[in-house]
Amino acid sequence: IGGGAILYSSLQTPKKFKLGAADGINSRPTAPLPSRKEQIDRLKSEDYDVLIIGGGATGSGCALDAVSRGLKTAMVELDDFSSGTSSRSTKLIHGGVRYLQKAIMKLDYEQYKMVKEALHERANLLEIAPHLSFPLPIMLPVYRWWQVPYFWAGIKAYDLVSGGECLKSSYFLNRERALELFPMLKKNELCGAIVYYDGCHNDARMNISIAITAARLGASIANHVRVTDLIKVDGKVRGAKCRNEIDGEEFEVKAKVVINATGPFTDAIRKMDDGKARDIVCPSAGIHIVLPDYYSPSNMGLLDPATSDGRVIFFLPWQNHTIAGTTDTPCEVTHSPGPSEADIQFILKEVKNYLTPDIDVRRGDVLSAWAGIRPLVKDPNAEDTQSLVRNHVVHVSDSDMITIAGGKWTTYRSMAAETVDAAVKAVGLNCGESRTDGLLLEGAHNWAPTMFIRLVQDLGVDTQVAQHLSSTYGDRAFSVGKLSGLTGKRWPIVGRRIHMEYPYIDAEVKYAVKEYACTAVDVLARRLRLSFLNVQAAEEALPTIINLMAEELGWDEKEKRRQSDMAINFLKTEMGKDVNKASRDEIPINLTKTEISEYVKRFNALDEGKKGYVSINDIRRSFKNLGTEVRGEEIHELLNELDTNHNGQVEVEEYLQMMSALKSGTVSHSRFAKIAEGEYKPHKYGDKMERSGGGV
Repeated sequence: IGGGAILYSSLQTPKKFKLGAADGINSRPTAPLPSRKEQIDRLKSEDYDVLIIGGGATGSGCALDAVSRGLKTAMVELDDFSSGTSSRSTKLIHGGVRYLQKAIMKLDYEQYKMVKEALHERANLLEIAPHLSFPLPIMLPVYRWWQVPYFWAGIKAYDLVSGGECLKSSYFLNRERALELFPMLKKNELCGAIVYYDGCHNDARMNISIAITAARLGASIANHVRVTDLIKVDGKVRGAKCRNEIDGEEFEVKAKVVINATGPFTDAIRKMDDGKARDIVCPSAGIHIVLPDYYSPSNMGLLDPATSDGRVIFFLPWQNHTIAGTTDTPCEVTHSPGPSEADIQFILKEVKNYLTPDIDVRRGDVLSAWAGIRPLVKDPNAEDTQSLVRNHVVHVSDSDMITIAGGKWTTYRSMAAETVDAAVKAVGLNCGESRTDGLLLEGAHNWAPTMFIRLVQDLGVDTQVAQHLSSTYGDRAFSVGKLSGLTGKRWPIVGRRIHMEYPYIDAEVKYAVKEYACTAVDVLARRLRLSFLNVQAAEEALPTIINLMAEELGWDEKEKRRQSDMAINFLKTEMGKDVNKASRDEIPINLTKTEISEYVKRFNALDEGKKGYVSINDIRRSFKNLGTEVRGEEIHELLNELDTNHNGQVEVEEYLQMMSALKSGTVSHSRFAKIAEGEYKPHKYGDKMERSGGGV
């Protein structure tokens, strides 16, 4: 009865878009985007109404909300826009079907209101950035008949609470139809499946689009700017002391009110304001892994509602790959969170439980893995200092600094509106209500789903590249495409790829610099998403990216080497490259005597002169015998696949270790193994490959 009452109240008071909120500011900006130097010059010389510290989803949302109200707005970010938690999400825009279950079962009206708000924000986000977001069907497999009506009722309640903002109606599938749509599913005991819809998006690009939209409307924004201290006047926070992390220059930004929107780093800024302020952030790490596209259908996600330890796992198609996560593990606050092998193995185990035994779920198929720190928060106003809030907290300190913490990606806009409302009230700013409900983001104004066809026809890029440009930059894709270099081929005419396996092109690196990308990591991780998709491909594309950025930013050889070192360290520590390598190196040699004998023969065939090791010259000779030209850099990369002791040569033990890793699935493929096989004996039609796939 209580659940019905909640649903009834939701249907009686449907929340609609404030269609008039963005009137007058919803036209497509045509003026060029100010350069980063121009933005910093403004920050140094002008006084502001509002200064936001933090350029994640919430901070960028606050900047957009404030500037759209007519407030003079500044925003600074220590790293890059979306460099923290906002780029490391599950990529869903959702209302929270689990929260609705709790609201109905426990008659919790506050939790219900949180779901209702999130569902409105979901619909709004799909409306204001249609090129970056889309409805995604998510399948909930059912393996017990009694669960069918239970899950069906819960999902239908989700539709009902959405009201007029329901993306598409949920439905039930019988066993045969479920397997037809998701053939990778485990067949045994499958009764059927329920499919519901939530939103999916490119989180980092969405964040950057929010920040750029704010800049187009007049906000002064700058990434790679560290806040070293707060400025106080008569005990009130009235700005911040900053340092440009690119050139080391220090300056002050003066503002009537300061908003702390730094996510996991909330407490560090709070302690700048008040050294005795108690910590309110309880950091929790969420790990995600990326697998090849063949692990899931291209247009259907999967939800595991009850894993072995009670957590929820999503299994989603994203950017032509499969993303799986997330975990929820207490952690320390750090600027460079990384995935753990235990969490990666947990996700793989849960994935294996839901997929058919015909699919060999291999550790070597993990292309990338990353951790995001979720800033769960305690209410600083509550007497109970241990209990966590379920949504978010907006706090005004005695010195008038506003802190916004907690919440989730989907509700960034409403959180920002509430935060700016608190700032306006705290210092008496003169402005109206929020205008961001329905305010189109960068690239949305003239975008259409068929726009990629015009890109192919007008610019001469290939179809895959055109689709990528359209779904990333929206109506700004033409501005990006016009920066493309000639390929020298009959087709495509323009658009040189950064990596042959991905649709990212040279023009995007140049455009990224115009959108304030300052480092190679900015491009690899946030502008192209390559490091999130495939850490090995990201490392291979790195030299090209650095050379293109060097042309735009005037880097010398020393700076190029520094950028390369920073990017490789990022890939190793934050994108799972080191964890992947460690998992391979720890595999014991578990080969049979026959296998060892065979592999030693292959190794000896490659080892000219019977030195006891394989050198770069041996590999170069092998390629020459095969009639293949390979760049020196690629030969070094190939050697490094096996050279675990970094002595510039491969010993037989290292080779056998690799073959064991291939056998166990810890590594999905090895170029070195294929060369050794080819050197020992010529390929015959029908010979079994060592391994196939795209792992690292």
